[in-house]
Amino acid sequence: MNKRIVHDALILTAFTLVLGFILALVQGITAEPIDKANKAAAQKAYQAVFADAKSFEKYDYDAEEADKLVSDAGYKDTIDDIETALDANKETLGYVITVTAKDGSQGSITFSVGIKNDGTVNGYSITSISETPGLGMKAEEADFYKQFENKKVDKFDVVKTTPSKDEQIEAITGSTITSKAMANGCNAAITYFQNKLQGGAN
Repeated sequence: MNKRIVHDALILTAFTLVLGFILALVQGITAEPIDKANKAAAQKAYQAVFADAKSFEKYDYDAEEADKLVSDAGYKDTIDDIETALDANKETLGYVITVTAKDGSQGSITFSVGIKNDGTVNGYSITSISETPGLGMKAEEADFYKQFENKKVDKFDVVKTTPSKDEQIEAITGSTITSKAMANGCNAAITYFQNKLQGGAN
């Protein structure tokens, strides 16, 4: 009986080791393509919100400080990345601030927000979203996201009627939660920009 248990244990151990080796091998093979795909998606998002930029350069910032600043302003979002948008002469045109909105209806939403030096919001580009098809997913559609483009405001407010002011965003029908998550994410980016980047990076 004991020999049987030892035998089975050895087989199980060997199987586990082999399986672990295979998984590690697969991860090693897929890690680089996944990383390249993620970087390509990010670059596409940067260009979408800063079409005039010729290149983007990572901006060094304190993530904890940024998230505290955003939290103190009343937003649950996090600042995930900041890129300096540069022209052909390497002059700063503005910044691309990537945020993760924590208050979507189905989970977090990650997107990049382009903001010019003068504070004008170019718009946003979503890189990760899992909202409800036909409802929250409409945040990816032009009818909604174009409301954020070329707006110089201190913050966006979501309304359920036709907007009468630049800062007002008409909510997606049946998806006010997603609409507010997108507005809050943009507001988090604006908050960081106004406090840390406007007038030139420190």
